Amino acid sequence: MPKVNPLILRWARETAGLSVEDAADKLGIGDARGVAGIDRLAMLEDGQVEPTRPQLIKMSTQYRRPLLTFYLAEPPVTAARGEDFRTLPDEYARRDAALVDTLLREVRARQEMVRSLLESEEEAEPLDFVASYDIRRGAEGLATVISERLGFSLQSFRSSNGRGTPKGFAYLRERAEAAGIFVLLIGNLGSHHSALNVELFRGFALSDKVAPFVVINDQDSEQAWSFTLLHELAHIWLGQTGVSGGRPTSDIETFCNDVAGRILLPSAEIAGEVALRGARQDVVIARIGEIAELRQISHSMVAYKLYREGIIDQAIWSSVTAVFRQQWLNNKAAQRARARENEGGPSYYLVRRHRLGNRLLRLSKRMLADGALSPSKAAAILGVKPNNVFSLTDGVA
Repeated sequence: MPKVNPLILRWARETAGLSVEDAADKLGIGDARGVAGIDRLAMLEDGQVEPTRPQLIKMSTQYRRPLLTFYLAEPPVTAARGEDFRTLPDEYARRDAALVDTLLREVRARQEMVRSLLESEEEAEPLDFVASYDIRRGAEGLATVISERLGFSLQSFRSSNGRGTPKGFAYLRERAEAAGIFVLLIGNLGSHHSALNVELFRGFALSDKVAPFVVINDQDSEQAWSFTLLHELAHIWLGQTGVSGGRPTSDIETFCNDVAGRILLPSAEIAGEVALRGARQDVVIARIGEIAELRQISHSMVAYKLYREGIIDQAIWSSVTAVFRQQWLNNKAAQRARARENEGGPSYYLVRRHRLGNRLLRLSKRMLADGALSPSKAAAILGVKPNNVFSLTDGVA
């Protein structure tokens, strides 16, 4: 058996977003012969001790790396995340960035498998809208182009019915998937312990002519998903692969936000809100709530739109956004408390289908039936265990 480069061990742990302490715990490396578990792992990473095969298998599982990775001569180059459209707060550490890199790497691999599958089955029809728009044509123009291509109806968005999802989002997602885009909801790396804060990652787009992917952080409020989806669709039309965060400080992020805002809340609908200029914060908050509830959109999105239209100033926008953020955090905490008290809840398969989206599930189900996709490869594409594949896809119409 070839020797393992200890640099690989350290690289695999760090890019999985784990500290030495967390990794030792997950790997089951405890204290032994007077040596602490974290020191034993450090000795492996320093090359003082050669890892056993069982240890490498555990690392493969916990670090989310193929076993063969540990026998490479050198650590591979970190997978590119595309353009990084975020401006992150100082408090987000290297571990947080590593978690996003891990998620991006996993979704990229799934996207590549989907594209290869479509190509091998001669179903790889290039989508002409990907990378078709020049930003110099303006946000209003792109909002119109996206709406027309999706066949998006604002009336349908506001009145459609969905189960277990925001009404408008279910409709918008269906239109995006019908156009050929895979839309996934992912907010962690498999457990609530690896949840990704929306300030760190709100969504990302993987621009591709055959299999474009959009991922939305489902840790965000459900009412915000539609805005994020349209924001990432703007990146797809611009041909940009990259990750977006919660603070739009760059020109491109402002542009994509403006596109989404024009689609979900046309300027004409809030032109009459001039009474909010100079109004007290509580008055602004109450009116934003009314606008948001009527139109199936988030309070923060309405606040942003009012700010961009010059109806409220930056100070009031920042203050009401902070209020809405705290309200959402409080509501989420209350929901978690209720969930702990109540037994049952949605089934694993129902939740998983919702996160994966119908386009990816239907493709996998059809390719499984045709024999073009093995259960193990379908499991990799869907991000589940092989023994869950058929139960998951059998419930898809």
